Amino acid sequence: MSRVGKHPIIIPTGVTVEMANANLKARGKLGELSLPLNPLVVVTLENNQITVRPSNEEKNARMMWGTYRMLVQNIVKGVAEGFQINLEINGVGYRAAVQGSELVLQLGYSHEIRFTIPAGITIKCEKPTAVSVFGSDRQLVGEVAAKIRSYRGPEPYKGKGIKYDNEVIVRKEGKKK
Repeated sequence: MSRVGKHPIIIPTGVTVEMANANLKARGKLGELSLPLNPLVVVTLENNQITVRPSNEEKNARMMWGTYRMLVQNIVKGVAEGFQINLEINGVGYRAAVQGSELVLQLGYSHEIRFTIPAGITIKCEKPTAVSVFGSDRQLVGEVAAKIRSYRGPEPYKGKGIKYDNEVIVRKEGKKK
């Protein structure tokens, strides 16, 4: 049984939540997000709180209980505060810059990589070796950060490449004579 699903979601000030046609919409200062609801869970909105519970005692309904509680929490938190993922670039000559609606990456290839920034995402480069991905949709923020990281993942010998700021790269020892 879900332990996460038991906790109610408190709606912060400045966020409005509406339910209509098996769809949950949250509107806040960072935009509007919607979530289609699964018939296996029952979502109720009362007293500035959202509660999620399974519609019956089947295994699938109990599995979706905690999942949908977190999905609802993510859209409520997303329109209120947003989500941010920071990336670090390590390597000689490796750098990033935002030019218009594109992120330009120079990662040691013979060409530069131009990544088109999707709608709803803000990318900032405070330094040439630091990239910050920000947005209200948690899934889209994680997807964009993973796509940027995939252009040159960190390698274990020198640690060159793009890594998350909280990621630990397990270093390997080099070749011995």
